[in-house]
Amino acid sequence: MSKAHPPELKKFMDKKLSLKLNGGRHVQGILRGFDPFMNLVVDDSLEMGPGGQQNSIGMVVIRGNSIIMLEALERTLPAVPPRLVAVSKTKPPDMVVEAYRQGQRNFGENYVNELVDKASDPLILASCPEIKWHFIGHLQKNNVNKLLGVPNLFLVETVDSMKLADRVNSSWQRLRGASTQRLKVMLQINTSGEQSKHGLPPEEAVNTVKHIVSQCSALHFSGLMTIGRHGYDLTLGPNPDFQMLLSRRQEVCDSLKLPLEEVELSMGMSTDFEHAIEVGATNVRVGSIIFGNREYPNSAANTPNPSPAPSPAPSPEKSSKVVSEEAAKKMQHLTVSGH
Repeated sequence: MSKAHPPELKKFMDKKLSLKLNGGRHVQGILRGFDPFMNLVVDDSLEMGPGGQQNSIGMVVIRGNSIIMLEALERTLPAVPPRLVAVSKTKPPDMVVEAYRQGQRNFGENYVNELVDKASDPLILASCPEIKWHFIGHLQKNNVNKLLGVPNLFLVETVDSMKLADRVNSSWQRLRGASTQRLKVMLQINTSGEQSKHGLPPEEAVNTVKHIVSQCSALHFSGLMTIGRHGYDLTLGPNPDFQMLLSRRQEVCDSLKLPLEEVELSMGMSTDFEHAIEVGATNVRVGSIIFGNREYPNSAANTPNPSPAPSPAPSPEKSSKVVSEEAAKKMQHLTVSGH
């Protein structure tokens, strides 16, 4: 194996690559170097055929012009580092403020009422002037007006139908008044096909994006979002939900003639955000590894037939200082951006 390589290839060394080969095949693996003829030497390789079949093939030599292949790969990667959205669901305002003080700017909430309360909290309004709120939960049409009134609302990630897009569009046109600012939205795709998950069927993505772009003048289509199946075992290969979102983005961009780098991918949470970034996520939603496990002190009151509990759960506010300090430490090691 050659230890010398052109300077323009150095940045790819020991990085996980996904290369498209002839015949509709893909190979994923770690770039270890180059043979004397400057072919790529890739280790820990997984070959994926056009029909979705996967085969572990260990170390392989991929013949071809290394510079051309890697430059083509680089053009498919996001132009900016992924954005970290800190999911503050069930967490008190002082924990949001502590994360903000550590440099975090993008925060996500799953429930409209909780986002309305938190975004309007006097402590957050006074301490976090540049905060950017993402709504990442299921949005019902009767809650659209309430959501769009949130201060510093930055992105609605969970539009999942043309009808919902129309409702958000008309409401935003009315609320923004004379302003020409468009509201950023993502289209949520149900990539796993689970009935428990919200989102649009993947095959409807292209037509729905076309509708948003052509009929919803107050909205700015920012990208695609998925939740995916929980607990996927990466030893089986790349997460198929993430691969599905990648393929749908390609279809959307090809059909609407959109630049690939202008269509974001929101995928990856606390358990799998690193893998999501490896395969192309531009937006990751991370909660528990920043703020600690979620506690639901009022969950029994909201359950039709609650089970008796031996003692009440501790209030999140009582432990917020300790967890906020831990969050600050963990955020220092996350290498994603806050754009």
